[in-house]
Amino acid sequence: MIVKKLISGFSKLTKDQKLSFIAAQMPNGEHIISELKSFWHQDASVQKMFDEFSENTLTNYFFPYGVAPNVMINGNIMMVPMVIEESSVIAAAANSAKYWAGKGGFHSEILSTVKNGQVHFIWKGDFRRLKELFPQLKDQLLQRTFPITANMQKRGGGVLDMELIDMTSKLQDYYQLSVKFDTRDSMGANFINSCLEEYASGLRAFVNDSGLFEGEPLQVIMSILSNYTPECTVRTWVECDVKDFADIDDSLTAEDFVWKFEKAVQIARVDVHRAATHNKGIFNGVDAVALATGNDFRAIEACGHAWAARDGQYRSLTEIKVEGGRFHYSLTLPIAIG
Repeated sequence: MIVKKLISGFSKLTKDQKLSFIAAQMPNGEHIISELKSFWHQDASVQKMFDEFSENTLTNYFFPYGVAPNVMINGNIMMVPMVIEESSVIAAAANSAKYWAGKGGFHSEILSTVKNGQVHFIWKGDFRRLKELFPQLKDQLLQRTFPITANMQKRGGGVLDMELIDMTSKLQDYYQLSVKFDTRDSMGANFINSCLEEYASGLRAFVNDSGLFEGEPLQVIMSILSNYTPECTVRTWVECDVKDFADIDDSLTAEDFVWKFEKAVQIARVDVHRAATHNKGIFNGVDAVALATGNDFRAIEACGHAWAARDGQYRSLTEIKVEGGRFHYSLTLPIAIG
């Protein structure tokens, strides 16, 4: 929709006023408004809740909410919810789940749960002196956030570690305060960012107001969690004897099928064009479950793609090993969810 001039104060309009404004800009506007309203929830209180999830809400955008049955994970059979517009994704997930359930199912383990955030700052001072005083600074910063971290500590989480990092080889006068967190069963973004804001204030005060340092003041650029969580990882795998694939394709022997499968994965490990498509297929399923459970699929994808390029080349997220007549196929993914 093209409008004739910049719009001022649109967010302050009521929902009906927003709809009327849009109707006035379009031919058949009243019909379009009627169509949009047809997607509203019949319960006004529920619709109000939906409206408050976002900004400038006009209507609801429906996605199919499906389920993949027979997903066996560590011996437990589950029905996994999936929200996606591509039916073949759920069909493939369901077929795969049923197939592997007959071969022991999926095996999964949490490797680590550490998340991290950073205070990025610019400073022209003596970094060696700041490093010498860091134990004192660290103690002050941890005390500063005790009111925020106390409840998380009671649940077994909290701040795990804190360090100063010299980044001046990458950017002039650039340093980081890097902090590791355990946020237990929560995704932890608000908790982490609240801590980092306090650390930024404490760091700035320590350097600028302590009288121990001279020269230009320390400038905090931003204080924010990182969606790249290489120490918050889950590994999932399937395995079986190669001969168990005898019935999967009438045109191939079990050995030929596994050889071809192995080569496909190896290609995705060395060719970026194939890797991008291979990983997109993985995120078909990951995103669908993230949406169905109200998690941030954009953060999960950004992290996953960064992880896929962690050695300098973008690669497949999965790995395959065929040894001694055994087929082993695994996926390791950094994933921070609630």
